[in-house]
Amino acid sequence: MAKDSATDTHLEALRSLRLPRRAKRRAPPRGSAPGTMGALAGPDPRIRVIVYTETGFEEREISDVEEIAQIVGDRGRVVWIDVESFGDGRALTRIGERLGIHPLAMADVVNVPQRPKVDAYGDRLLLVTQMTRIEAGVVDMEQVSIVLGAGWVVTFQEHPGDVFEPVRERIRQGARVRRMGADYLTYALLDAVIDGYFPVIEAIGSVIESLEDEVLGRPTRDTLRRIHAARRSLVALHRMQWRQRDACSSLLRDAEPLISEPVRVYLRDAFDHAFQTVDAIETQREMANSLMELYLSTASHRMNQAMRTLTVVATIFIPLTFVVGIYGMNFEFMPELHWRWGYPVVWGIMIALALGLVAWFSKQGWIEPRDED
Repeated sequence: MAKDSATDTHLEALRSLRLPRRAKRRAPPRGSAPGTMGALAGPDPRIRVIVYTETGFEEREISDVEEIAQIVGDRGRVVWIDVESFGDGRALTRIGERLGIHPLAMADVVNVPQRPKVDAYGDRLLLVTQMTRIEAGVVDMEQVSIVLGAGWVVTFQEHPGDVFEPVRERIRQGARVRRMGADYLTYALLDAVIDGYFPVIEAIGSVIESLEDEVLGRPTRDTLRRIHAARRSLVALHRMQWRQRDACSSLLRDAEPLISEPVRVYLRDAFDHAFQTVDAIETQREMANSLMELYLSTASHRMNQAMRTLTVVATIFIPLTFVVGIYGMNFEFMPELHWRWGYPVVWGIMIALALGLVAWFSKQGWIEPRDED
């Protein structure tokens, strides 16, 4: 029941589906030194910390970046630092320095959007992912960067809101994640990003089904706009998820010392989820393309019907116009002008011609009953 309710919510949000929101590109000036951050704007970073062991956890928000070094310095526990907003470049730089994150990695974090990828910087591992959500009828995609260190994980996201709440709940409830290390937390976050594509794909699929009914009924320009928005959204989702699948594959293929062998088993599951989402997106893309073809075919059919109707009407009136034109010439010595029955006979001829043409067109199948809505 909860799943059906969630699907209904997404469907309602997508009834006015618009083009996917593109991330505003942020890049340093051309010719800048490697590791330079682009211009930043927005509120100061909000830093939330969850520290946990198998027996307990602590969740709080910190305002002083200097506390980070002390938090991650305590061994024997896992630390998750969630940084939200990129408004203060100095604070981000200090966070990177306190955690020993390479400047090139911090540049990839801040200079969005980057393609999904996995980069190793010594004993730090950078994962660049693309998170997707639905907001007010728009498929919103946002870069989320995950940096894995020894006993800690830090996530960077530009805007409030994410898909990580289920992971936070699992930590609070003492699930398997509390018994595993930071590499398992990294897997859990990556898997949450990948699984976040499923409800978006299902919602777009529901919209495509409703659009199919509209196309077969009486499509409008808004129908065409929403079909185009669905296609563009699916193209963007496919491009990003395909690259995230490659990133998962590289994690499995490369011997990263920070990823333990037990966690690689779970990473294979994340890779499988990514493959499933890519397959589902491709299916929906084919449906959207077929829907566009159906719309164009329906529009062409309606145009042909209109042209055929006009052709039938024009063909019926051509001989009538010919007859009326002859007797409208007003020559003095036209024999039928002074005949007593000339007027009704001309009317009879014209009616017979019209009825004869209607019967002939009907026999040829040019006159069909109107389709019922």
